[in-house]
Amino acid sequence: MTTKIPVSKLLSLGTKREKQRLSYEEIILRIHRLSDHLAADVQQYLEPYSLQQADFSILISLYRQGMPYIASPTQLYQTMLFSSGGLTKVLKRVESQSLVQRVDNPEDKRSKLVQLTSQGLEIIEEVLDKVKQSRTQALSCLEPQEQKDIEQLLAKLLSNWE
Repeated sequence: MTTKIPVSKLLSLGTKREKQRLSYEEIILRIHRLSDHLAADVQQYLEPYSLQQADFSILISLYRQGMPYIASPTQLYQTMLFSSGGLTKVLKRVESQSLVQRVDNPEDKRSKLVQLTSQGLEIIEEVLDKVKQSRTQALSCLEPQEQKDIEQLLAKLLSNWE
């Protein structure tokens, strides 16, 4: 695996002209790189279960629903970062691993809901415990107030798009 050039070095490349035109990149590059690190961090905990990021996304979306960990495919789609065709494929994969099950929709007999199984619940909780520990350690370089500040700033920035 190739090591990526540190963002600080990327930002030092180019002439003054290029640096001025790319000044917005200081924040954006750091956000992208953090996203890469966060995804890689989660992936290491998914590999022992033969899960992919998209599988994790389905499981965590159902987990966020709370008991009985059930949602419609539309609700899942609204929280996913891939197409509905991609959602169908991922749902079939996690269903074949017995992590979710399709259940009748009591409000619409023509449709099915997706529910986390006990095995899916066990796995998502194990992974989340490991991720929480890792994230707590990663964020420990920031003081508690700095963590609150960065969360507020990121929320403000994200609300600009959402």
